[in-house]
Amino acid sequence: MTMAACSSTPAATPAPAAPVAAPTAVPTAANQTPTASAAPVATTEPAMPAAAPTEVPDPAPVAMVSTKLNLNTATADELLAGVPGMGNRMIREFFEYRPYVSIQQFRREIGKYVDDAQVAEYEKYVYVPIAVNEADAATLQQIPGLEANEAAELIAARPFASNEAFLTKLATYVSADEVAAAQTYLSAP
Repeated sequence: MTMAACSSTPAATPAPAAPVAAPTAVPTAANQTPTASAAPVATTEPAMPAAAPTEVPDPAPVAMVSTKLNLNTATADELLAGVPGMGNRMIREFFEYRPYVSIQQFRREIGKYVDDAQVAEYEKYVYVPIAVNEADAATLQQIPGLEANEAAELIAARPFASNEAFLTKLATYVSADEVAAAQTYLSAP
């Protein structure tokens, strides 16, 4: 057999009803050249049933829990770890004015050392404990979702017999998750 004869392969004619695979070269012996297989091989895969769409259930609601630090009880290590950009000098200033009785006091005292924007940034990470029968409107508004007019209504509804009574009234203004967060902000009665 000549090289020219080896280089040409016969064309396969596909079967009209089924897809046809291209011919494959199969060596017949160690000293012979490969030849095309005798019959084309048609491959058909069984049809897979369409998968039913799977629904992913909505995750259960997660209660919003305060991760803010209590300004009156946080340690220096907690402040360093929990407040971005906090340095030892500012920790001394935070400690100097303890106990804080209102967020206004915090703003005023810490505002001596940093601008209003930095004070607002600190407030994202710390809170003043809320005495439900004594807190001013701004201090009450540390509670997520509580607006100024609602804080004024809570003040008008005083005195509250307990923190639980306050939380019951608060629930008429904010969501259950926000009430759960507020519970962590309250000082002991």
